[in-house]
Amino acid sequence: MIQVDSVNGLFEMSGGFFVLLNVLKLHHDKLVKGVNPIAVSFFAIWGYWNLYYYAAISQTYSLFGSASVAIMNTIWLCQLAYYSRLNMRLKS
Repeated sequence: MIQVDSVNGLFEMSGGFFVLLNVLKLHHDKLVKGVNPIAVSFFAIWGYWNLYYYAAISQTYSLFGSASVAIMNTIWLCQLAYYSRLNMRLKS
């Protein structure tokens, strides 16, 4: 029988991978378009909340998966800020 934590951890880890695709795409394009930083911030904060929550209920796989989501969203948010400022300076 598959543990619920294992399945949820796999979903969380997959989420981190898919956000990594956004990070890599932004790094390649170096142009922010059509992304709301508030939405990315929300999911980054939610990821950090999940770190606390999964640790509190002893869900180890989910904890590691949520770490990947939180870290990737934080990197993406930093990239959004960096490339937005860079592009504003280049337009001036």
